[in-house]
Amino acid sequence: MTKRRAVFLDRDGTLNAPLVREGRPYPPATVVEFQLLPGVAEGCRQLHAAGYVLVVATNQPDVGRGTQPQAVVEAMHAHLRQLIPEIARIEVCYAPGRGVGHPDDRRRKPEPGMLTDAAQALGLDLAGSWMIGDRWRDVDCGARAACRTVFIDRGYDEPLRQKPDFTARTFTEAAGIVLAQSKAIS
Repeated sequence: MTKRRAVFLDRDGTLNAPLVREGRPYPPATVVEFQLLPGVAEGCRQLHAAGYVLVVATNQPDVGRGTQPQAVVEAMHAHLRQLIPEIARIEVCYAPGRGVGHPDDRRRKPEPGMLTDAAQALGLDLAGSWMIGDRWRDVDCGARAACRTVFIDRGYDEPLRQKPDFTARTFTEAAGIVLAQSKAIS
């Protein structure tokens, strides 16, 4: 059986608008605050039409910290699936981060557990897949899973830890990079 290619998508700052305070992005607190960024729905449709399986991979540590109810995050994800029905799966890590090597953190980006779990469940080819995100954790996660990476540079006050394969300013540009590279390979 041939494995399928995927585009793994960070959520906050990649698909939806983050709340930026002091140069750092934060997730929306309510479903009402959850707003897709321009071009995201159309870019996802184009990626899906090109044969990519779309998988959201998102850290939501506020749930683990007890500062946001899990039900609110799940309501946001239900809303996201209504807005972008092409999404095949949403992987979430609620762990607040306990330190390098802690077993609870194998799914917390930058660790690749959410991507490898989705790949196993959906029969995905990680080497033929992509990770798109707006934080260093997304780039590192994708690289650790052997995916190619596209960093959406939102100008946050946060340095990258390693160089992404490509850099974009918007989701539309990031999706265009993936689509152009796919055509170059096929």
